[in-house]
Amino acid sequence: MSAILVLAGGLSHERDVSLRSGRRVAEALRGTGQEVVERDVDADLLSVLRAERPACVVPMLHGETGEDGAIREVLELLDVPYVGSPPAACRTAFDKPVAKAVVARAGLLTPASVCLPHETFRELGAAAVMAALVDRLGLPLMVKPARGGSALGASVVRTAEALPSAMVNAFAYGAVALIEQLVTGLEVAVPVLDDGSGPRALPAVGIRPDGGVYDYTARYTAGSTEFLTPAPLSGELAAEVARVALAAHRELGLRDVSRSDLIVDDAGRVWFLEVNVAPGFTETSTVPLSVQAADRDLGQVCASLVQAAVARHQTPA
Repeated sequence: MSAILVLAGGLSHERDVSLRSGRRVAEALRGTGQEVVERDVDADLLSVLRAERPACVVPMLHGETGEDGAIREVLELLDVPYVGSPPAACRTAFDKPVAKAVVARAGLLTPASVCLPHETFRELGAAAVMAALVDRLGLPLMVKPARGGSALGASVVRTAEALPSAMVNAFAYGAVALIEQLVTGLEVAVPVLDDGSGPRALPAVGIRPDGGVYDYTARYTAGSTEFLTPAPLSGELAAEVARVALAAHRELGLRDVSRSDLIVDDAGRVWFLEVNVAPGFTETSTVPLSVQAADRDLGQVCASLVQAAVARHQTPA
């Protein structure tokens, strides 16, 4: 096929969000006159890619199977051009503790944290380990799976008594949990776009969830979060969040598009939380809002990323 292939769905916990993102990207590309095919990931995918080679693949797979680099490894094995970061960069960025360590070495602020597998709690005693966590990091805390997205399994812990249930919630979505000090302030999402002319930060989107926590419901239920585009930041702070997002994008070796999730605290410090290599494009996702705030057309942005990926494939480094 000479069409653009949008991959969406998969088997992760974020399947529904992926399908919604894929549908919107496909519609945006069709709006620019592109021929687009939407496809789920299944056992027939490789044979289809071999028999009907797409012009380019746009992976809109969220969660582990879509963001850990595996599907991109397969696309490279088949020599198929695709939009997005290379496999090694995906693996680094998708592992939140590893990504935090990389950006911290580059001088970015990120909350103090501890990363522990489920086995540690079983082998050393859950009560003793949790007591040590509170002694070391204090309260409040944010507990979340070390790998994953959409805030699935994430909980704010304000009392020591709430920590056990938060750990259980995190371990329901992965074998390793990240426990970090909770930094409060304005949460902002900052996309970085590179369509061939170098990475540029798009306008930051301010996030004010009705319930105070930007969880799965707040992310994907229309009307449950107030999105401020652009974010209510001074010119100096707007430049700083852009700098941090660009630095994270570069330090992690990301490509084409990423989205950094940051907190601007009351003292005006910018804290890096995590970065997403396959950010959502749903009706309530922040990247399309940022694209709109930049006075750009979503379809044209998607088409420019496809063009850059095809050009890169034709003239590899």
